[in-house]
Amino acid sequence: MKKGKDLKPHIGIFGRRNNGKSSFINMITGQDVAIVSEQAGTTTDPVKKSVEIFGIGPVIIIDTAGVDDVGELGKKRIDKTMAMVNNIDLAVLLITDNTFGSFEKDLIKDFEKLDIPYLIFHNKSDATPLLKETSVIIKEETGKDSLDIVTLTDAFVTKVTDLMRDAIPKSVYIKTSLLEGLITEKDIVLLITPIDSEAPEGRMILPQQMAIRDVLDHNCICITVRETELDDFLKLGIKPSLAITDSQAFGMVSSIIPEDIPLTGFSIVFARMKANFDKYLEGTPHISKLKDGDKVLILESCTHHVSCEDIGRFKLPDWITKFTGKKIKYDVVAGLDSLKVDINEYAIVIQCGGCVVTKKQLSNRLKPAIDAGIPVSNYGMAIAYMNGIFERAVAPFLNISEKPKSDS
Repeated sequence: MKKGKDLKPHIGIFGRRNNGKSSFINMITGQDVAIVSEQAGTTTDPVKKSVEIFGIGPVIIIDTAGVDDVGELGKKRIDKTMAMVNNIDLAVLLITDNTFGSFEKDLIKDFEKLDIPYLIFHNKSDATPLLKETSVIIKEETGKDSLDIVTLTDAFVTKVTDLMRDAIPKSVYIKTSLLEGLITEKDIVLLITPIDSEAPEGRMILPQQMAIRDVLDHNCICITVRETELDDFLKLGIKPSLAITDSQAFGMVSSIIPEDIPLTGFSIVFARMKANFDKYLEGTPHISKLKDGDKVLILESCTHHVSCEDIGRFKLPDWITKFTGKKIKYDVVAGLDSLKVDINEYAIVIQCGGCVVTKKQLSNRLKPAIDAGIPVSNYGMAIAYMNGIFERAVAPFLNISEKPKSDS
């Protein structure tokens, strides 16, 4: 399953096998979008679906395998289910037959550790209603009330969706602007966009597309050039209010763009919009402190075809090695699966821009490193630092409070 490639709110449905997770999804969507069977374990791997829930709106809903699966294969399914916790904005926990034990408590610990709001529903209450003593135990353990429901009828749809709507953090619906505070109406924004083998055939990469749209949404003038035509553009005598470049071209572009024109990178812009910007500012200079034998963890949020021009797997390690002059070891982890590494082994963690993941997913991805006190950086900031233009590349964001906000 491809994870994280949709920025709508992510809702995970969790519980033991045959607790009605798939029928719950069908109930709230009003469609047969999930396979329902009386046989336990029908859902073997997490399944992500883009759906519209009346009263809530467009969301990504994740149907997970039962957390009580058995056998070696079952353990792998449980691991995949637990990994989904890092990717969600809201969790729904289904219980049945008044069963609330270690499986449920372990899930709730993970929800609370990652500050994920969650709801508890007691399903199949037509066969076995929720007992008061079970309700009391759940209340004492979680501080939450649980609701009796039956997923094979639409009688509970309104109540359930109302609770879900109220529980989803309002921040996930806020359309954050890439360039808010950096530009104002009628500004000229220059985007420098190299085209290499990593760029999709016939189109631009997502950060470039989103930047163009954001410039236009601010009623500004967008000028896009390749780095090979940058000199030609500047000869026209047009002075942009802001220049944004692909991080890989920082060295060349910074030597051409005059110092009085603010300059930053696409990856840094995304870092500011997503999460942990202050931690990146603090952690990036630790690149200079790397020693022989240190390990660097490089995190890619998406999965893609790897080429010799791949920034995370080839270029970034090469640049760090040359910059530090040290014998560094590198690990690269792609996607959003759980990190199967000891985070304490690493001297620094460097995260990609995260253009295809949600703010919550990116925040959870870096949480183990931040909690352990491991310095973190971002592709764009790390590259700017190694090119000697770190202060210049982050300056536009540090000066945001001095800029008037756009009325657009």
